[in-house]
Amino acid sequence: MRISSRVMFLAVLACCLAVLGFGLYLQHAEHLEPCPLCILQRVAFIAVGLTALTAFVHNPGVIGRRVYGLLLVFFSVAGAAVAIRNLWLQSLPPDKVPECGPGLDYLLEAFPLSKVLPMVFQGSGECAKVEWTMFGLAIPAWALGWFMVFMMVGLAAIFMREKSA
Repeated sequence: MRISSRVMFLAVLACCLAVLGFGLYLQHAEHLEPCPLCILQRVAFIAVGLTALTAFVHNPGVIGRRVYGLLLVFFSVAGAAVAIRNLWLQSLPPDKVPECGPGLDYLLEAFPLSKVLPMVFQGSGECAKVEWTMFGLAIPAWALGWFMVFMMVGLAAIFMREKSA
């Protein structure tokens, strides 16, 4: 049984909304403030979700489906890279963890965006804290898993042979 690319894009959108909703739940109900790398992962989930929404509404032909699939792959790889960096920081021994830096709000007010992004991507001590796990996996591990799923859906959209419905 083949599913249409439109259904795949809708499923990606629904999953992105669920992941972002759960992140907001953790932030506002469980009072877990996101670190700068977590915020970048949220941005990647938003980009994946908006791409999926646009593809679902547009219902493109073969070339459009491949373009949207490529965008899904691109944003998923970017999000996965941030999640991997976050996991690496969490795996460091306590004496190797970078010191906590200023918050993202301050950085955005004090520095131009071209300097903020490299500072944020380096991460800080707050990015190394594991404050929540499920089945032994921390938040960036779950994010990495979702980014891998979305990347595979993007690849499927690129290489599928059926016409979009």
